[in-house]
Amino acid sequence: MATDVQGPFDGYRDVVRPEWIDGNRHMNMGYYLVVFDLATDAFLSWIGLTEAYRQGRRVTTFCLEAHLTYHREVRAGDPLRFTTLLLAHDARRIHYFHEMYHATEGYLAATNELMSLHVSEETRRGAPMAPEILERLARVQAAHDALPRPLQVSRTIGLANRPAAPPS
Repeated sequence: MATDVQGPFDGYRDVVRPEWIDGNRHMNMGYYLVVFDLATDAFLSWIGLTEAYRQGRRVTTFCLEAHLTYHREVRAGDPLRFTTLLLAHDARRIHYFHEMYHATEGYLAATNELMSLHVSEETRRGAPMAPEILERLARVQAAHDALPRPLQVSRTIGLANRPAAPPS
């Protein structure tokens, strides 16, 4: 488990794979969720929810909600860099936010906001995390609370500037 919790977690890298490309010659929208899920695995492991922890305690995590925003396309072979910000947590849930950047050009390509639930494999219900995980989360939370919140956090979908419908 890393001890540096000053900035957002910056420990996951990937490359846009050829099988992720669609007819528009860029990464298909479905694969954004796939690669964000891989970034989630790295983040959860970093906070202590490792494979050994999961197997030893017979727990896992389920995604309760996910929001994606797309900002700029990426193409086959493009290197990707992910950062993750812990937004909030309680004894059973973790609310976090990924940003996906083009690793060499530096632009923001997409974001993913998630809420995960810590689950007992036996009951298939939410279960409290171990004290050492909650302690780690508290340290990360204290550091991440000092960081600015991205504009996309808690964003809703809608047509804010849509004119009113004419009377029928």
